[in-house]
Amino acid sequence: MTADPAIRKATYADLEAVPPHLVAEIIDGRLETHPRPRPSHGGAANELGYELTGPYGRGRGGPGGWLFLPEPELHLGLDVVVPDFAGWRRERLPAEPQTTYIETPPDWVCEILSPSTERLDRGSKRRIYAEAGVGFLWLLDPSARILEAFALAAGRWLLQATFEMGDEVRVAPFDAVGFPMDALFPFDTPSQKPSEEA
Repeated sequence: MTADPAIRKATYADLEAVPPHLVAEIIDGRLETHPRPRPSHGGAANELGYELTGPYGRGRGGPGGWLFLPEPELHLGLDVVVPDFAGWRRERLPAEPQTTYIETPPDWVCEILSPSTERLDRGSKRRIYAEAGVGFLWLLDPSARILEAFALAAGRWLLQATFEMGDEVRVAPFDAVGFPMDALFPFDTPSQKPSEEA
């Protein structure tokens, strides 16, 4: 019986050769590709950025001190990952990197789940973020309208809170100023206010 030949590990050149309509990552030595997200996915990411940037990025009505980036290319050890949204405390990323990628692990990451990415987001990427020392991980499911917030403790992810429609999202590291969970879904019909008839 012969052993299987060693599987060739993906290189950055493999990643660069992926067509631009796909998102590409190198995870555990394998090239992983998936389609660009649906509009609901992008809308949720945009709205989350809006809710966090004012108080936490710019200090408008909140503590400030954070820098947020959508879909940054992160080089974490041998892995190349692209979270949907990531945030750094400004003292940890004080200047713009001179490369198209970032090697400083974020302090917070949000992955927006989709059928093509949920396996990686809940599996290998969670492990990679933990090994890199990312302190907080949010998993947002636009289909189920659920947000799970995790904190890293002794190298393991601990679930801090789960939010559903109607909830106020207020959890570390963004617990100084909350925002409505409903705000993350721009394609939903806004709820009608009761009429003010006498």
